[in-house]
Amino acid sequence: MEKTELVLKLNAMLLNEMPQYQAFAADFSGNAVSQRRLLRSLMNLRPPMPLDGSFVNLQDELLKAEREEKGVVYVSDITMSFGENILLWKGDITRLAADAIVNAANSALLGCFHPCHGCIDNAIHSAAGLQLRMECDSLMKQQGHSEPVGQAKRTKAYNLPCRYVLHTVGPMVLGEVSRTDRELLASCYRSCLTLSEELGLQSVSFCCISTGEFRFPPEEAAHIAVRTVREYLIKGKQELKVIFNVFKESDFDLYKNLLAKGAD
Repeated sequence: MEKTELVLKLNAMLLNEMPQYQAFAADFSGNAVSQRRLLRSLMNLRPPMPLDGSFVNLQDELLKAEREEKGVVYVSDITMSFGENILLWKGDITRLAADAIVNAANSALLGCFHPCHGCIDNAIHSAAGLQLRMECDSLMKQQGHSEPVGQAKRTKAYNLPCRYVLHTVGPMVLGEVSRTDRELLASCYRSCLTLSEELGLQSVSFCCISTGEFRFPPEEAAHIAVRTVREYLIKGKQELKVIFNVFKESDFDLYKNLLAKGAD
């Protein structure tokens, strides 16, 4: 089935189960780009509820085709290294075939419900498919409370090229950065590294946790990230490759300079 036909079928299925968004959908034009944006929007808005198998099959066909179109990036493709275990890569984390990628989640751990929002939580859930929200919902129901800041949980990756997604909630900075903010951000990195080791992973890719909507200053966050990772790798019992993944040019320069100096 052609991509455009897949998108239209998926939109129709979602609107059939969520008729309250018919007026919302009417604001989108009929061209392929607009209809694909509508699909992402509807997927973002859909609450965790049972998935129809026919929808999942069509969704997976589309997302896997888009994954191939974007191109999968393997850890061995990354050439910028700082020692044996630390790599730096600028690009879309949803393309990365590491054993695990880290998602900067919110305390509900269900993904971003704002249509086509620019956060990494939205990007990861949109590329993985609706099964990811369902698994996160199951984890949260078992837990019975919001996800604490500084911890980490594992889910499958579904239509992403990685094996797992590690979800961690970073600190939200309100005003000046506090000592607690710094400790909690470091805890996010340690928790993900510990979970990676427990799972026997060989590679994990970190996004810039808390530096977007949670307003942690990027430079200070990078220092904490690099210091925490280096300290863990020195003490760790397992060989683990850590990829610092950035999307902005400013973050790339920040991490490159920090890692090249060997200082944190």
